[in-house]
Amino acid sequence: MQLHTDLGDGLSPPEAILDAAEHASLDVIAITDHDDIRASFLTRDLAAKRGSAVEVIAGIEVTTRSGHLLALFVEDEIPMLRPLDETILRVHELGGIAVVPHPLSYLTFSVGERSLRDLAERGDDTFFVDGIELRNPSYAGRVRAARAEWLNAHVLRVAQTGSSDAHHAALVGTAWTQFEGTTAAQLRAAIAARATVAAGRRWTLREHLDGALRQQWRSMLRDPAKRVWRRYARPAPARKR
Repeated sequence: MQLHTDLGDGLSPPEAILDAAEHASLDVIAITDHDDIRASFLTRDLAAKRGSAVEVIAGIEVTTRSGHLLALFVEDEIPMLRPLDETILRVHELGGIAVVPHPLSYLTFSVGERSLRDLAERGDDTFFVDGIELRNPSYAGRVRAARAEWLNAHVLRVAQTGSSDAHHAALVGTAWTQFEGTTAAQLRAAIAARATVAAGRRWTLREHLDGALRQQWRSMLRDPAKRVWRRYARPAPARKR
């Protein structure tokens, strides 16, 4: 439910990500490049053309002011660097679901406990997340996993998800979300019913280091600059007279 391609800060093209998902016998995947939906459309089209057994969800990992947020089942891009509650509202307006990736982590830009408690205290599902990622095999995803699990059990009470957060094909399928069924529609229903189970394993040190410098260069320098340019440097549309 969180995969990245080389159209964003990942290292593998959509074709390789789909190949790896098929090899791992996954039923459903979500492509979630940072603030960029294009790769999810490309991968979905590729899966349809080849008659893949893997169903592809369109998604984005949106950069909010409070941290990253997964927008799944959306068909349009979502503005970056907006307040968390405003971003969740936009995801829901687009018919999507909002999931918190690598929650509470201080090793990557993550939504913190205070922000999640504030949302819970509002008591309004329109501005509340639909799921929280409780299995992420990276160091960044595991560092506050126990606290995130406690927070969900006692405060949030939303669906739990597992995601490989893979930035190259070799890591696809190292963590996953278990649900009753095999389709994206059944996955969505399971999330709504809070009937999902987060599962997976940890990455080894070698898996962490494989391509790490190149991926971090993309993540910290090249990709943010590219996203800002793409979002804000487009020519202004001509005014109608």
